[in-house]
Amino acid sequence: MQNKSYTDFYNMKHTILVVDDESDNVDALERLFRRKYNVLKATSADEGLALVKEQNVSLIISDQRMPKKTGVEFLKASQKYVPDAIRMLLTGYTDIDSVIGAINSGEVYRYVTKPWDPVDLANTVDKGIERYELGVELKEKNAALEKALSELRVLDEAKTNFMILIN
Repeated sequence: MQNKSYTDFYNMKHTILVVDDESDNVDALERLFRRKYNVLKATSADEGLALVKEQNVSLIISDQRMPKKTGVEFLKASQKYVPDAIRMLLTGYTDIDSVIGAINSGEVYRYVTKPWDPVDLANTVDKGIERYELGVELKEKNAALEKALSELRVLDEAKTNFMILIN
């Protein structure tokens, strides 16, 4: 994904990953999003990590309560492989301390409760993808500015050397 331009990102079908230890939830989320996005499914944090190591993922939805690893722990680990992906936490429990910690540390874009409202969740995912696209565009434009600044410095140095020669 690093070699593509913002236009390529904007026109592509984004990939989202849904991780939940309940396969019925994973299947329901896939049905909700498959028309608009490429949907990857995982029923454990380890399976989800294996997918993000191999795939370019724009957005991740993870359940909080899973065996072995919580959703927050999984989302934190996923940052190593897809640092720019938008992360959402989905849970039926009001484990507010973990949610507050995850949001404050910047690991989670949104917190969604189960049972979810399909329209609200779809809108939230769309906004998350929009935020992802804006982040990609910002990185691309910052890189272009850095390149232009570097070229300007080279030209300024050449001008200075020319002025020294003339004087």
